[in-house]
Amino acid sequence: MFPLLSKSDLLERHIREKIDKGEDSCVIDLSDIPGGARSFELAAKFCYGLKFEMTSSNVVHLRCAADYLEMTEEMAKGNLIAQTENFLTQTVLRSWKDSIKVLHTCDDVLDIAERLKIIKRCVDSIATKSCSDPDLFVWPVVQYGGPMQSPGGSLLWNGISKGARPRNSSPDWWYDDVSCLSLSLYKKVISAMEYRGISQDIIVGSLNHYAKRRLPSLNRRKSISDVSNCLSVTTLTAIPSEEEQKYLLEEIDRLLPFQRGVTSCKLLFGLLRTAVILKASPSCLSNLERRIGLQLDKATLEDLLIPNISESIETLYDVDCVQRIVDHFLAMDQETGGASSSLGEDGHILASPSLMPITMVAKLIDGYLAEVAPDVNLKLPKFRSLAAAIPDYACPIDDGLYRAIDIYLKAHPHLSESEKEELCRVMDCQKLSLEACTHAAQNERLPLRVIVQVLFLEQLQLRSSIAECLMVSEPLEGGGSRQLGLPISGEHHCAGWPLAARENQILREGMDSMKQRVAELQKECSTMKGQIERLGCSRSAGKSWFPFPLAVKPQICSTKEAALETAAAASEDKLAVVKAGTGTGTGSGGTPQLMHSPSPRLFF
Repeated sequence: MFPLLSKSDLLERHIREKIDKGEDSCVIDLSDIPGGARSFELAAKFCYGLKFEMTSSNVVHLRCAADYLEMTEEMAKGNLIAQTENFLTQTVLRSWKDSIKVLHTCDDVLDIAERLKIIKRCVDSIATKSCSDPDLFVWPVVQYGGPMQSPGGSLLWNGISKGARPRNSSPDWWYDDVSCLSLSLYKKVISAMEYRGISQDIIVGSLNHYAKRRLPSLNRRKSISDVSNCLSVTTLTAIPSEEEQKYLLEEIDRLLPFQRGVTSCKLLFGLLRTAVILKASPSCLSNLERRIGLQLDKATLEDLLIPNISESIETLYDVDCVQRIVDHFLAMDQETGGASSSLGEDGHILASPSLMPITMVAKLIDGYLAEVAPDVNLKLPKFRSLAAAIPDYACPIDDGLYRAIDIYLKAHPHLSESEKEELCRVMDCQKLSLEACTHAAQNERLPLRVIVQVLFLEQLQLRSSIAECLMVSEPLEGGGSRQLGLPISGEHHCAGWPLAARENQILREGMDSMKQRVAELQKECSTMKGQIERLGCSRSAGKSWFPFPLAVKPQICSTKEAALETAAAASEDKLAVVKAGTGTGTGSGGTPQLMHSPSPRLFF
C-alpha cells in the first residue's frame, strides 16, 4: 500500500482522513477514475515498479488517471504525470499514426483530455503534418502492406525511411486516417487545417470522404466494390442511428463552403437527397439548395431527378425543389450580371450561347421537363411555372421545350383548348427548327392557333430561304464576273468592314444598272402605247387598213409590261436587301453583314 500512497496525493489524503476519523475499515471509492479498472491497474504497476508497455492506445487513459490520482512531481520525482507527458511529447506528437490513435482514444474522456490540452496538441500536430510534405514524418504504416514498411516499399528503421520517396502520393492521403475520428474531433481537425491555409478543394474532399463513411445513403448509387470500400470503417462499429446521421449531415452542411465550384454537384445532390430522407432542418435543406443553385450549370439530368417522399404531394419527382434551385441560380446570375454582358441593345445575344451557363441550365431544364412531363399527377401551373422560369434570351432554340410540351399534352389529354394555349405561350415558335416546325404543323395535340402560327412562320422561312438562294446564284449586272457573296480577286482572305463595304458598293452598282434598264423599258413601252393609240384613232376615222381588230393589246406590249412588273418587283426586293446591309447589317464584332428584314412574329 505504501508505494501507492507515496506517489498518489489523492490516495494519501483519503487514507489520512480515514485514520484521523478513527475508522477501522478503510474503503476508498475509485469508480469514477478515467479509463476504469484497466487504467488503475497500469497506474498501480507503475507505482510498484512492475514493467508494462506505454503505447499510443493507453497513454491518454494513463495521463487522465494520473491526473485523477494526483501523481505529481511533488509526490515523487519522475511520477506518472511526467512520464505520460514525456511520452506524448517525444513519441506521439512526432508521429502521424500515433497522433491519430491518441486522438481516437479521447472520445470517452473528452472533457478531461480537453482540459489537459491533449486534444489540442494532437489536433495541431495532425493539421501541421497534413500541410507538410508527407516524407518528413512517419507514414501510417497500417495502410502500406504491413508493419515497418514505408509507402514507397522500403523498410523503416526507428521510424525513418531508408528508401526512395513514396510513389503516387496525393493531397488526399490523410482522408482515410481522419475518417475514423468522431464528429466533434473531426471538426476540430478540419478547423485547424483551414486555419493553416489548406485549400478548400482538399477540405471539401475530406468532408465528402467522411460523409460517405458515415452516411450509408450516399453510397446507394455506387457499385458494390465502392460501397464496401466506403463502409470499411463503419463495419468495425455500429451504423449510426437516423438521429445521429441527421445531426452529422447538418454539421457537414455547416462545414461546407459557399463558394461556387468548390463542392461537386454530385455530392451536394447526394446530401440533399439524404437530408430529405432524414427530414433535416429547413435551414439545412435551404442551404443545400442554395449551394446547388450557385452551380446548377454543372449539374446533370440524373442529379435533378430527386424522388418525392412527401405524403402531401403525389408527383413522382420533387418539382418544387428543382423550382427553388432554379430560382437561386437566376438570382445569382442576375446579381453577377452573367447574361447582361452578353446582350446587345436590342436584346439579342452577342456572345456564343453555348458557352453561357444560363443556356446550359435552359437545356438542362428542358430535359428535366421532358422527364417529369409523363407524370399524370403533375399539375399544369407547376409545369408551366418551371418552363417559364428560364428567361427568353437564354434559349437560342426551343426544340427541347417543344418536345417537353408535346409529351405533357400527350400525358394530359383532358386539358382544354385555353389551357393548351396558355401552356404553349412559354414557347417561341420562331425559335423552332425546320424539323420541329414540320412536326408541329402536323401535331393534332397542339391548339389550332399555334398550328396556324407555325405554318405561317414556316412559309416565311421558306420564302426567305428561296430569296437567299436566288440572290446568291444569280450574277448581278455591272459586277463583272463577281457573284453575290463570292470573294473579289485576290481578296478572299480579307474580312471585316472593307470587304462588306465593297460588297455593298457592287450591289449599288448592280441596282443602278437595273434602274436604268427599267427606265429604258418604261420609255419604250410609253412610245409603243402612243403609237398604238394613234393607230386606233386612225381606224375610228374610217382609215383602217389592219386586217384584225385592235380590241386586244398586241402580244409584244403585254409581254413587255409583264417583264416590266417583274423587273420592278425584283428591284424593290433587292434594294431592300441592300438597304438592310448598309443600315443595320452589322454583326456583334462590328463587321457589316447582309441581313434580311426580320420575320414578323405573331402573338396570342
